[in-house]
Amino acid sequence: MIVHLLLDLLDLKGWLIFLCVLLIVVDVIRNKDPPNYPPGPWPLPIVGNVFTGQDFQTMDKLAEEYGEVFSLRWGSEKTVFISGYKMVKEALVTQLDSFADRPVVPLFHKVFKGIGIALSNGYMWRVQKKFAYAHLRHFGEGKRTLELHIQQECQYLCDTIKEERAPFDPTFTLNSATGNVICSVIFGRRYEYNEERFLNFLRKDAEAVILAGNAQAQLYNAFPGLFQHLPGPHQTMFSCYQEVTDFLRQEIMKHVEDRDPSDPRDFVDVYLGEVEKSTDGEAGFNLETLVVCTLDMVEAGIETVATTLRWGLYYMMMYPEIQEKVHAEIDTVIGQSRLPNMTDRPDCPYTEAVIYETQRLGNVLPLGFPKMASKDTTLAGYFIPKGTGITANLSSVLHDKNEWETPDIFNPQHFLDAEGRFRKRDAFLPFSAGKRVCLGEQLARMELFLMFASLLQRFTLSPEPGVELSLEGTVAFTYSPPPHKICVTPR
Repeated sequence: MIVHLLLDLLDLKGWLIFLCVLLIVVDVIRNKDPPNYPPGPWPLPIVGNVFTGQDFQTMDKLAEEYGEVFSLRWGSEKTVFISGYKMVKEALVTQLDSFADRPVVPLFHKVFKGIGIALSNGYMWRVQKKFAYAHLRHFGEGKRTLELHIQQECQYLCDTIKEERAPFDPTFTLNSATGNVICSVIFGRRYEYNEERFLNFLRKDAEAVILAGNAQAQLYNAFPGLFQHLPGPHQTMFSCYQEVTDFLRQEIMKHVEDRDPSDPRDFVDVYLGEVEKSTDGEAGFNLETLVVCTLDMVEAGIETVATTLRWGLYYMMMYPEIQEKVHAEIDTVIGQSRLPNMTDRPDCPYTEAVIYETQRLGNVLPLGFPKMASKDTTLAGYFIPKGTGITANLSSVLHDKNEWETPDIFNPQHFLDAEGRFRKRDAFLPFSAGKRVCLGEQLARMELFLMFASLLQRFTLSPEPGVELSLEGTVAFTYSPPPHKICVTPR
């Protein structure tokens, strides 16, 4: 009787209002925060905080308002943000077992599929990480041959830059150099800087990284079921990644055809050997996982190192007095008759301090990559349920005013003691920390020192005439210098 009465009373407009109210009530009940959950801005019904910026500057402002541990919601997905050195250390180091998992991020899951190294979890992640770490050391940082590979690439890089007669954008020259270093470890070969197939691979990888930080593309994470059918930057990103993985798959298949099982040349060869002998299906040793593993490595091994080098050259143009000190140290310790090598690093504390300060202020991965609470836990007195997404604001650590004397100024003295010796700092976490610390950290450190020292050994850097440099970088998934050109003068 009551149902019939309602049907008689409500017209179409009334039913629409009733359905909207019902959806809002269901949303409020479904997404109700548990007791003592981290605070945050009030989420709108259904969509949550999708209109809140997702860049690190916005997160810094929200931390000032809500504290070092606060929460946001996109659609029905909740994320807790952690800021400041002490709180990030508490989460990633002191409670390293509590936040070791990766959440399913729809924008990346479509490409990485929850396999490989960076975005897998549990048993597969542990096995794949252990395998990659052991064999990257064998073919990479643990062998003198890698240093020789990097030195060779430094020579190609410097020779290419020397040919530049006018102000030029160094982006893809640096991407080519860092790309060749990681390819020498993975595929056992390098590519010419003008090889179109290699250049297209680098272009698509760089474009995908930029699009991953696009605000419109990020909406895919909140409503993947809807946005997978709609056009937009997320579709372009998927297309870019398809071309990147096509390149990787083609290189892998060449190894399948011509490898000698008794004499592995590189990471792909030893992985293929493991595919042949592995009987552990849960470990995930197969060709598809190998493609994703190589994608993990080129993601981390090309764009981040190249962008850090771009920041380094940019700061040298902006601070010529610092550049002069680097030149003087290199001339004294290394000279001009040979390439820099890793044994020079302890004797070049100022150059090392400049590189570390570049990583600190350059802030290439300001929000790192999301993690997930692997169990119910408490942080700063707040309850964080198992399965909650966690983002550590690494930018807030690298700019923590309680840890750095001049947090917003380029200052190599942050990494030098009173006697001018290099010193490490606990709050220096550009590679993150804990169980999900960057796998290629040592390789990246080698590249940064050898390439930066080689470039400063060979060239004096200056900005394009009449152009004023700005410290306001470009915010995407990574944080890069503003568009610019550089002028080089051989020394």
